[in-house]
Amino acid sequence: MINKILSILNEEIVPAEGCTEPIALAYIGSKITSLLGNVPEKIEILLSGNLIKNVKSVKIPNSNGMVGIEAAVALGTILGDSSKELMVISTIDNSRLSEVENYLKENRVKTSKIDGDVKLHMRATGYLGNEEVTVEIKDYHTNIVSILKNGVELKGCSCDEVSTHETMTDKEFLTVELIYNLAKTIDLSSIEPLFKKVIEYNSAIAKEGLTNTYGIAMGKSLAEGMEEGVYGKDLKNKMVSFASAGSDARMNGCGMPVMTTSGSGNQGMSASLPVIKYCEEKGLSYEELIRGLFFSHMTTIHIKSNVGRLSAYCGVVCAGGGVAGALSFLDGLSLERVSAAIETTLATLSGMLCDGAKSSCATKIASSIGMAFDSYYMSKKNRNFEYGEGLVGKDVEATLANVKVLAHEGLRKTDEVVLEIMLNN
Repeated sequence: MINKILSILNEEIVPAEGCTEPIALAYIGSKITSLLGNVPEKIEILLSGNLIKNVKSVKIPNSNGMVGIEAAVALGTILGDSSKELMVISTIDNSRLSEVENYLKENRVKTSKIDGDVKLHMRATGYLGNEEVTVEIKDYHTNIVSILKNGVELKGCSCDEVSTHETMTDKEFLTVELIYNLAKTIDLSSIEPLFKKVIEYNSAIAKEGLTNTYGIAMGKSLAEGMEEGVYGKDLKNKMVSFASAGSDARMNGCGMPVMTTSGSGNQGMSASLPVIKYCEEKGLSYEELIRGLFFSHMTTIHIKSNVGRLSAYCGVVCAGGGVAGALSFLDGLSLERVSAAIETTLATLSGMLCDGAKSSCATKIASSIGMAFDSYYMSKKNRNFEYGEGLVGKDVEATLANVKVLAHEGLRKTDEVVLEIMLNN
């Protein structure tokens, strides 16, 4: 079972530069170039609605402020390195951005919406002379399920360039109780290297967001407000500022990498940065920090696996639940009180919608982390919602099951309407 847990951590907590959806588009473009042996003359790409939604408004790193589907594909196609996966455009030659701009001006990338119920789905075909390559990705950002070259299926051949990801580790066995117990007992050496990277990467971009102005600058504005006396310099505000600053930077073109969680950098930052700041302010030990991060990330993964990779249900709400539980865990609260904190967060914030990746992700993180702290504190005071109040089930796992129904069934039409609004803006 420990091996499964470690597999989940290594699959779900990975480095990425830039918002994962445009980076996934850059990845598929780069993969096509590597298979063709040169930049294709044109690319046709079909995308699921949720991918279109999450790429439409977010700035792409290392691009001088480029935005959009075609730009993401072109960047990866011309300048990307597919072997780096979600770091595909981390080392591009910026002096060659004019090639990308010309490619876009010549309308060499054509985008269409793909039909079907798969939330994360893309299929791209590149053409070069008489050669053509089609790459299809489903469910996870780098999960290639099919490669065709000149009509011949290449999936499964020994060539490194067409290797594909296997199905990710099943998470059905996860429970809050299991995570709670493991957070206390798991061998620190088995998880410390991964969470050391989480601390290093995510703290660095948060500090960048606090130093320079990106987008709406939610994190920096709150920090300034604390200095000016508009807000109190309390633990909650410090946690909210630190977490949202990372998103400010990332959603607005900062090229610094982050450690993602469940396919999202915003979720990765939300699950980690408040816990890092809490432990720093409370003077907790390094071991407590690592165990708190383990609890927060594993709980976020558990909640998010119920919601799905892409959804109208805002992913940072899942991370808010993870943080509420982690703060309660770090304060020595019982499993019952930890579970109550998670439930209070989810019962309060589950109406928060995802309307694409962009600057407002930072403000949603601020709301989520603020509520996570409130939920933790109320649970410490033995205050929580009762069974039957809204989404609250008979226990925390029942509540998560209710969240799953809401995300998959209740918000299906909402997802379509949000996408329609965005496409018509």
